[in-house]
Parts: sequence; structure tokens; C-alpha cells
Amino acid sequence: MQKIIVAFFALFLLGTTAYAQKYFTRDAKVKFSSETPMEKIEALNKSGTCVLDAATGKMEWKVLIKGFLFEKALMQEHFNENYMESSTYPNAQFKGQITNLSDINFAQDGKYNVKTAGKMTIHGVERDVNIEGTLKVSKGTLEVLSNFVVKPEDYKIAIPSLVKDNIAKEIKVVVSTTLAPLKS
Repeated sequence: MQKIIVAFFALFLLGTTAYAQKYFTRDAKVKFSSETPMEKIEALNKSGTCVLDAATGKMEWKVLIKGFLFEKALMQEHFNENYMESSTYPNAQFKGQITNLSDINFAQDGKYNVKTAGKMTIHGVERDVNIEGTLKVSKGTLEVLSNFVVKPEDYKIAIPSLVKDNIAKEIKVVVSTTLAPLKS
């Protein structure tokens, strides 16, 4: 009888350990675009980081602002020096958690709708946000995709009146990545 109880607890602990997995990436892609009748501006960063704890749903994302690459070097310079002040505010980050964690089975391949809530910090300003996306569990990895908008005024990003018609009031953001199990 003791062997059965020990075997049961061993299986329970193994199952819990598998579910308590943390996932990580250093190459999350974050793309943003601003489109107005005057101008289309796009930038891509391929070096975002993310850690996700499957047991709690807690996650942290961080993106180096200077890591955004633009088609035109002058746009990149203006973005870093005039708008984002990336020497003073080097990162954007999101700290939050999955609010519908019970809808996701990290041990079962499939595609899941994900809802998150947390704090987004950009340009030194922290705001409460809710972001939705999809999470695809596939052979032990997680593919993440999310689309949302950011308003520069919400983060005290000043747009000079000379170019205010060139920059959208809502910036479209797309985040995509694959998270792999974090090795301890």
C-alpha cells in the first residue's frame, strides 16, 4: 500500500513539475507602424525578451528601444533622440499575467486565446493595460502573437507640431515570438 501511495505522489509531483514550466525567449519580434495620409513609418525589433511562468501565468516582456530598426536612418535617429529619448528611457516593458490561465493547457498542443492584464512602461510612464493575443502550444514550445495599439500621448511622448500630421495618434504594435522551455 505504501508503494502505491509513493507512486501516486511521484506521478503527481512529475505532473506538477511539467506544468510548472517556465518559458523564455531573447528574440521576440516587436513591429510597430504609424500610417497617416502624409507618411508611413515602420520599425522592427528582433531582440525582445520574455519570461512566462506557466504555473502562475505571470510574464515579463522587455524591449530595448534602440533595437528598433527603421528603413531610413534619419527616422531612427529622430525616434531615439527626439521622441523616445532612448538614452534616458532605454526600455519598454510589460509586467503582467494571463487572466484566463484556466483556459490554457500547456501540456496539450493547440491554439488558445489569451487575455492578459498588467503594467506597460514606455518612456518612463507606467500604465495599466489589457492585451489579448493567441498562444499556440506545439511540441513543448509556445508561439505567441498579439496585436494592440499604443497612443504616444498616453506615455507622454511629445510630437512636435511641425510633424504631428505625419505620426498616427494610435501606433499599431505586433508582437510575435516562440518561447522555449527555460533550462534550469
